[in-house]
Amino acid sequence: MTDLHALRSLPMLDAVIDEVAGRAIRIGDHWLVDFASCNYLGLDLDPCVAAAIDHAVRRWGTHPSWSRLLGSPRAYVSIEERLADLLGAPDTLLLPTITHIHLSVIPVLAGRGTVLVDRHAHRTIYDGAVHARGLGATLLRFRVEDPDELDRLLRAAPADEPRLVCLDGVNSMTGNLPDLSRLAAICARHGALLYVDDAHGFGVIGERHPDESSPYGRRGNGAIRYAGLGYDGLVLVGGFSKAYSSLLAFLALPTTLKEHLKFAAAPYLYSGPSPTASLASALAGLDINDRRGDDLRATLYRHTARLLDRCRSLRLDTPNVLGTPIVELPLAAEQHLPEVTMELWRRGIYVTVAGYPLVPRSEVGFRVQLTAAHTDDQVDRLLAALDDLAAGGCLRRAPDAPRIPAQTRGRAGVRASG
Repeated sequence: MTDLHALRSLPMLDAVIDEVAGRAIRIGDHWLVDFASCNYLGLDLDPCVAAAIDHAVRRWGTHPSWSRLLGSPRAYVSIEERLADLLGAPDTLLLPTITHIHLSVIPVLAGRGTVLVDRHAHRTIYDGAVHARGLGATLLRFRVEDPDELDRLLRAAPADEPRLVCLDGVNSMTGNLPDLSRLAAICARHGALLYVDDAHGFGVIGERHPDESSPYGRRGNGAIRYAGLGYDGLVLVGGFSKAYSSLLAFLALPTTLKEHLKFAAAPYLYSGPSPTASLASALAGLDINDRRGDDLRATLYRHTARLLDRCRSLRLDTPNVLGTPIVELPLAAEQHLPEVTMELWRRGIYVTVAGYPLVPRSEVGFRVQLTAAHTDDQVDRLLAALDDLAAGGCLRRAPDAPRIPAQTRGRAGVRASG
């Protein structure tokens, strides 16, 4: 059986979900606790958000089908103004999805210059850079954990052409944040524009403050404010589809660049707009964030801390060191992903499966996402499953962890591959 065929056979991939009840889902007749959702603040289940959608649809219809160049419902302007204030940015521009933004905006910003992409950046950033290369830009890769490499590449790039440096804020697999302050300083020294995709950080981490309710900071205004940076020489890309549970994305940028992109980036001219429900849920989410967002983040942090504490006590290897609610758990080298996945399925635990060729073989495993809508009992159920998987030798041990004696393995009922 090939790796790809084995992946396709897993019930946690390409699944049809028949019912949602809180943070539980039903697939066929099987109920599972959903740890694959990226609805970090739990706003997808918030009754205030649902009520706001009903009111907006009655007023505006289901879909204001103008391209933004022709006309924008008032909600767009309201969101852009409130978002700029939340982010502390000079201006913002709303478009339907982050994928739209990367594919259309990266080529505009790169021109015929040089676009440098972190090797672990999200695939959609790379796709946008490949499109830029097809239009005449030079594409280079660097490692975000080696800022000196970026410095060398920028020093060698032609200074009379645009230089665009693209990377993730909170990484979608590791949950970690690069050294944005150092990277921004390098870009500023070379006159390069830093382009940060913070899809998983916006709504979760934010500006630091002595009275913050959790180490995530306050207000959920993203990686740039969390790092204590401003927006000079920097474009932030983010979305409402994770923490805010809405189909909408944005750029935080100078007003002059915003006005340029209205005509230079195809989605503003030609794409269908976000549905009314998405605009209404984004506005309602901003209201909730103002009133009790930090309380939701405190709950989210508490759930995540319990999981990471258990990983540490079990001496499991996870790359997450920032404490964000994205916890990647690689498998032990001798384990097969289908067997481990089916064990989680039998225990009613639904996760994000990370298999080869979707990830490198050294990173095969699964990813757990926590949300503020999870209950303590649901987190308990996850921790119990991890206890047994760890005892069965299924999960990769931290590099300094002692090896589990062979006679203690097998409690999880998952066979090691021969």
